[in-house]
Amino acid sequence: MQNFTVEQNRVFSNKNNNKQNMILAGFFAHSWLLALLTLDCAKLGGTQKFSSLQEPDVPFPPARPTLQNLAAICHYGQSRPRYPPSFFPRSGVSFFRRCGKAINRLESWYSMCCSGEVAQQNVQILCCAQQAWQNALSMFCVEEFAVMTRAYPCCRKSGEARWSCFNDELPNPFYEPTAGYMAPQMPHEPGFTWKPNTC
Repeated sequence: MQNFTVEQNRVFSNKNNNKQNMILAGFFAHSWLLALLTLDCAKLGGTQKFSSLQEPDVPFPPARPTLQNLAAICHYGQSRPRYPPSFFPRSGVSFFRRCGKAINRLESWYSMCCSGEVAQQNVQILCCAQQAWQNALSMFCVEEFAVMTRAYPCCRKSGEARWSCFNDELPNPFYEPTAGYMAPQMPHEPGFTWKPNTC
């Protein structure tokens, strides 16, 4: 069994303290790096971080297209939020995912209506946008009824009552842009064809 002098014990103690300090320093540096990366990711379009108590910010429902908001629908499309999978936490927000998918579809179909390729005059563009709005919300309701939870209240209505319900208490009735936001590249959403003969 080895016997150490007081001086040797002091040396060993100092070495252990130095090791502990180095470990702590590494831990804090790693924590700061994670914090900085989290802040950087939060600034990227379409990415958001949440605590366990937060809900995703998905303004819903979208307003019915009208002559009053049509110009904003067409001009500010790339300045309104999109909701890729990376926007949401991994679990527990299925309803908000469905809302985000509905908005992604609608913005994709709005861009088609506003492109000038399928409709040229304001009346035609408005008709196209209104059909896109109804289609996107109809698909949202289909997805709502496909899950075990209680469906969104407006989905439980039919006909004009459903559309009036969706057009009530709107978070962004005039489709105003989000300052400093640029929508990420999103794939075109299938499932919509404008039917001009129904206008």
